[in-house]
Amino acid sequence: MKQYILFYLSLCFNKYSVLRITNTSLFVCILLFNLKAQKKIQQIVYKDTVRQLSEVVVTASRMPENVLKSPISIALLDNRAIQNSAAPSFYDAIENIKGVQLLTPSLGFKVYNTRGFANPTNVRFVQLVDGVDNQAPHIGSPIAGALAPTDLDVDHVEILHGAASALYGMNALNGLVNIFSKNPFEHQGLSFQQKTGANHFNDNNTSVHLFSESNIRWAKAFSNTFATKINFEYLTGYDWISDNNTDLNPNGNVSLNLFGTDNPAYDGINAYGNESSNRRNLTLGGKRYSVARTGYLEKEIADFSLRNIKGDVSLFVRPKKDWEVSYTYRFGILDNLYQRTNRFRLRDYRIDQHSISFKSPSIQAKAYLTHENTGQSYNIRSMAENIERTFKSDDTWFTDFSNQFNAGTKAGMSVTDALQSARNLADKGRPQPHTAEFDALIKKLGDINNWDVGAALRVQSWLYHVEAQADLTQQLFSALREKYGLSILTGFDYRMFEVLPDGNYFINPTEPNQNLTYNKVGGFVQLTKLLLNDKLKLNASLRADKNQYFDLRWNPRLAIVYSPTDDQNIRISYQNAYRFPSLFEAFSNVNSGGVKRVGGLPIMSQGIFENSYFKTSVDAFQTAITNDVNKNGLTTAQAVVKNKGLLKKNDYGYIQPESVNSFEIGYKGLWFDKRLYVDVDFYYNQYQNFMAQVETNLPLTQSANTDSIAFALNDRTKNQRYRLWTNSKTTVFNYGGSIGLRYRVYKDFMLSTNASYAQLDHKTTNDGLEEAFNTPRWILNVSLNNRKITERLGFNVNLKWQEDFLWQSSLATGNVPAYSTIDGQITYILPAQNLILKLGGTNLLNKYYYNFLAGPSVGGFYYLSATFNL
Repeated sequence: MKQYILFYLSLCFNKYSVLRITNTSLFVCILLFNLKAQKKIQQIVYKDTVRQLSEVVVTASRMPENVLKSPISIALLDNRAIQNSAAPSFYDAIENIKGVQLLTPSLGFKVYNTRGFANPTNVRFVQLVDGVDNQAPHIGSPIAGALAPTDLDVDHVEILHGAASALYGMNALNGLVNIFSKNPFEHQGLSFQQKTGANHFNDNNTSVHLFSESNIRWAKAFSNTFATKINFEYLTGYDWISDNNTDLNPNGNVSLNLFGTDNPAYDGINAYGNESSNRRNLTLGGKRYSVARTGYLEKEIADFSLRNIKGDVSLFVRPKKDWEVSYTYRFGILDNLYQRTNRFRLRDYRIDQHSISFKSPSIQAKAYLTHENTGQSYNIRSMAENIERTFKSDDTWFTDFSNQFNAGTKAGMSVTDALQSARNLADKGRPQPHTAEFDALIKKLGDINNWDVGAALRVQSWLYHVEAQADLTQQLFSALREKYGLSILTGFDYRMFEVLPDGNYFINPTEPNQNLTYNKVGGFVQLTKLLLNDKLKLNASLRADKNQYFDLRWNPRLAIVYSPTDDQNIRISYQNAYRFPSLFEAFSNVNSGGVKRVGGLPIMSQGIFENSYFKTSVDAFQTAITNDVNKNGLTTAQAVVKNKGLLKKNDYGYIQPESVNSFEIGYKGLWFDKRLYVDVDFYYNQYQNFMAQVETNLPLTQSANTDSIAFALNDRTKNQRYRLWTNSKTTVFNYGGSIGLRYRVYKDFMLSTNASYAQLDHKTTNDGLEEAFNTPRWILNVSLNNRKITERLGFNVNLKWQEDFLWQSSLATGNVPAYSTIDGQITYILPAQNLILKLGGTNLLNKYYYNFLAGPSVGGFYYLSATFNL
């Protein structure tokens, strides 16, 4: 061994070669060394899949327990399953887990959800890495995998379905994923992985583009006391493109029989600058027309180049047996597409996290700090609106449009020809996409942090978190555990958010020169009792949390697990979960194209709630005016007075915490000599105080006279549009279930299938706010795999199908079609070289689909990865 090490070092790093060494020569050096030293290096061995069913999980109860005996629904994705997945990364592989719904805002950005009520920034679903929350502070949800480990450093993933607030606090209403990285004491060495792929085959919007992802991991235990690890990932590619031109306002001029391309109020899903805030009612030739500015397509505004960089450095110390102290620094830098109420281009978006943790048999503690900086990101909608306004103000554009329409009709033009002529004249001089002038405007507006005139997203925020938990019966009261089978776990946490007021996205209404802060403190106690010779496990927990703006919240959980044998386990549980408003929902103060989005706390929205009118009633009021003018011959003034009774004042109040009561029953078991694994769950949920946005119009008049208010609400220039964060008055009920089966059909051939069902049951009332269930009733996965057809060859094929469903959001509402995909991979192992080659693809048939409205069309993605371990 010694001579090979010396040969390797001299060959690769002598004074003549060190300056001219290339990646190829380094790779050859490693291979030469590895061929000789292989006997001492651990080889890759695939073990029977069923082994994972006896593995331990910790997320369900914050304590180690057999996955089969977990008190609530939890799934495990171990390192072997990740390696064998057809998905290109562990993050993508989570999609095929039972009960999981995936949204794809970007090739570099995936969002998970379980049990309904999904959106692209899912604040009801928590993502942890080694127990550390990796959310972006200002939105309250993770920016995909920006702070997740690299593929090489993932040990396993635990996915908890449904409510989890009783143990994990705020936001864990719908579920939680906990990603565990590899410990450098147990997983040492140097690993490198290169993925090269391609996408956009047969894409009408662009040609084929290459994808590259490079990962490196190094871990070393210098003694039994000290170890370290370093990870780094660099990803480049070309993002999926959003190009849905379906008209969101097809009936904008129904009273004039103007539809389709003749509709002057066209509002395409992925067209911006022509939304409702960019429309006006114009009286032309005695008729009222709804007219929108022309707007731009997303593909004309956005940069679709993709670049994600992330990494981490960790130091581990074991000062005594069973004690471990660790420090980890993680960072992520993103250039990709992202969606909230609007679509955003993230550019140089950066998120950093420092964490320190302590573990012992009875006590665990951690503290972490997350810093978010949105860099040079911009709002695509605001960009489109304000490019339009750079060459002509709204007032000038609509005046030019009106004058040209009137001139055209007087000259004998048809209405449709006159409308087109008016648009052509009003748009004269309009900046054209993909020109030097247009690109210069994108650069200029992307640096103006005011969405009324620019498009920049400039947010800096911080999250500070401290928590600790103690197993009181591990040592202190061990007699209770040994004599009575009782375990007592208790813990606390403190969390504070801080945001820098930027004057556009956030302001501080009480102390303009000070950062906004927002905090909460909480704690829990959990009791676990074993009965009937350990066949019956009772688990009860109670949590309390106090937010500075809200009263104390209590959250209980009670679960029972009955295991007549080790292979048969039945569970039933009840729990209550909650979430406080995120920073954005509480404090936002955004001007966006004439619509102001305001947080729901009284310090942000006092006076607006009390004096504004529902936008739905204002729209109905204006439509009635249009009908009376166009069909009944009334003047506008007469129609305003006639229809003012349609206006309805906003009766919603300031935002309150959201909660859910969740009931679940489930079963996990092994059959037929452990060849068949069965996992079944059913749930029923009751949601209250759904956080949602209500759209209102605030008349800009000092008069309390109803006629003055009505005339102001009919004139776009005399009222202010608001979108306010509040709570739905409706109690919403939903239910569903899922079943997962895994069967070893022959030797090492594994057939797996899972099906998930989710249904919005009913509402106590219908108050008009969007609860946005946004979930297909049925999602189905079927896979066949064999990790070792031969000692070196393995494969996996996965079929996915999901049903069509209704998508609701403030950006777009409509039907998402059903779709199906086939993913597959072939793996070949070179044991002598410690090299794994994986050729695979997702959506192999390249059938483009989108899984939410305004999201991108996702086609086939094909890749080859090489993983080398030294």
